[in-house]
Amino acid sequence: MSIENEKDLLGLLAAGKVIGVTLREMAANVEPGVTTGDLDQIAARSLKRHGARSAPQVFYRFPGVACISVNDEAVHGIPGSRALQAGDLVKLDLTVELDGYVADAAVTVPVGAVSPRKRKLVACAETAFHRAMAATRTGRPVYEIGRAIETEVKRQGFTVLRELCSHGVGRKIHEEPTIPNFEDRRARRVLTDGLVITVEPIISAGSDHVVTAEDGWTEKTADGSLSAHFEHTIVITRERPLILTAA
Repeated sequence: MSIENEKDLLGLLAAGKVIGVTLREMAANVEPGVTTGDLDQIAARSLKRHGARSAPQVFYRFPGVACISVNDEAVHGIPGSRALQAGDLVKLDLTVELDGYVADAAVTVPVGAVSPRKRKLVACAETAFHRAMAATRTGRPVYEIGRAIETEVKRQGFTVLRELCSHGVGRKIHEEPTIPNFEDRRARRVLTDGLVITVEPIISAGSDHVVTAEDGWTEKTADGSLSAHFEHTIVITRERPLILTAA
């Protein structure tokens, strides 16, 4: 969607604030022995307190409140009885619907002490996001976002998962435009003032492709390599984008 008035901006900021608060609470409870289901219950309670709903449940009947993916699981992991272990990388991906507005963000959290390589992978996803912010301006083509992400990820020795994209958001989870996280010159749509999108590097330490797990939801790296994910919902402006989900 594109923001057309103050009501739109305030609605998205409210949804973004719920995400920021909830992700921080979830991340603070990541430790060995905690299950992905435990973290999902934290998300459920937080959304209920704020009068918000899980957008994946609303739009897709996803079997959880948040998508919680571990290690080689890149996105859309189903919360359940899996207990986290020291050294795991857990991705907390939360999409919220509040009063008709939808916002989306994700963070990768190490569980306990992890290796330097794993820390670098996690940091790379966030750094790639910030590199993309420099290319995300009114009047710039969509493919420049993917070029910025891919350049940084490759520079650090990692790989973009090519099937998983950034995208428009605001009234639904997935809206136009689709934004590849690599340089794809076919993505020539020009970014416009007020456009609401996610920017979300989803990267791996190995393969550039994913496969769908037997549960029909979880997307895993094709070679079983570790993955990391960092995401915010932003608004395009002529200057640096406005991040809606960092509250």
